[in-house]
Amino acid sequence: MPTWNYEAVHAHGRLRIIDEEKFVRGLVGRLTREHERSEAAPWRMSDAPRDFIDQLLAQIVGIEIELTRLEGKRKLSQNKDARDREGVIHALREKHEHGMVAAMERPASSSD
Repeated sequence: MPTWNYEAVHAHGRLRIIDEEKFVRGLVGRLTREHERSEAAPWRMSDAPRDFIDQLLAQIVGIEIELTRLEGKRKLSQNKDARDREGVIHALREKHEHGMVAAMERPASSSD
């Protein structure tokens, strides 16, 4: 019987829509740098034609959330015996799901 493991965080708070080009450009720039930094030749927004980037940015709406509460949940085969958990970990390794393997191998905390 398959098991579905997951970790999730729900953010609660006041949402603010920021439809300002300068804010959105800065946000996309920071996200791009973060997600491209591990690449051998990281892509930069300046690698694309300015009008192309302007067109994309015009279609993005920025948001900020003033957090009032974070709620986390994880289901990582805690209800399974050690043999079943090791089988799941082995299958995840074969699928190169390294993040989920690391989560399953972390020691359990009192919030599990």
